[in-house]
Amino acid sequence: MSDDDAYIGHLKLPAVLNLAAAEGLLGTLQSRLLVGARLRVDASTVETLTLPCVQIILAALQSYDRISIERPSAAFVAAFEDFGLDLTELCKPRPGEWGEQSTGEAAVGDADHPPAQTEERMMSKRILTIDDSRTIRDMLMLTLAEAGFEVLQAVDGQDGLDVLGKQTVDVVITDINMPRMDGYEVIRQLRSNPTHKTTPILVLTTESEPDKKNLAREAGATGWMVKPFDPDRLIATINKVAP
Repeated sequence: MSDDDAYIGHLKLPAVLNLAAAEGLLGTLQSRLLVGARLRVDASTVETLTLPCVQIILAALQSYDRISIERPSAAFVAAFEDFGLDLTELCKPRPGEWGEQSTGEAAVGDADHPPAQTEERMMSKRILTIDDSRTIRDMLMLTLAEAGFEVLQAVDGQDGLDVLGKQTVDVVITDINMPRMDGYEVIRQLRSNPTHKTTPILVLTTESEPDKKNLAREAGATGWMVKPFDPDRLIATINKVAP
């Protein structure tokens, strides 16, 4: 079979990929990739690419070996560069993928040869994500579930505390700017509760100012990551703070 024959799907991105388009893009990528499809994504006509869609594409590129970005427009490339991301590096095939696996080894994610379950993957950690953006919650769900974690979701800080009043978790991932209760107050209230004195709390936000990082640290945050998040780094951080 030729390399072209290995693909079973094509997707042409629209000119505008904004917040309104994010949910549809996520659903399309999930439906194509989760069933084992190889997918060529034509990004030649993209004129606008906002953070939620950058995050979706970034997570798809780093979570699956079956997606290829073709003919990216200057605006598409620039959107990634604005967040310090090199699209060329992100799109490079990794060893064992795209038909380059060593003899006798199946490509990662090959539906006919699923990867062996490691002990760490089998012993699933439970993660609570707190974010008022549905797109970010869905992206976290996609990334964390693919890594073998059990995921609970909350739509704002108060909802997060309500969930934690009923459930136990290994790690909390929270946004900062949210309605009803912001991430700083979530951290403070969790640290005042003996049950969560040592629970790892990771902040995931668009904010990057040092004073805001210091405020989160003083409240008791374990770590700080800026959106768009790198899925590999997020997984590595979770495994580090909750071994």
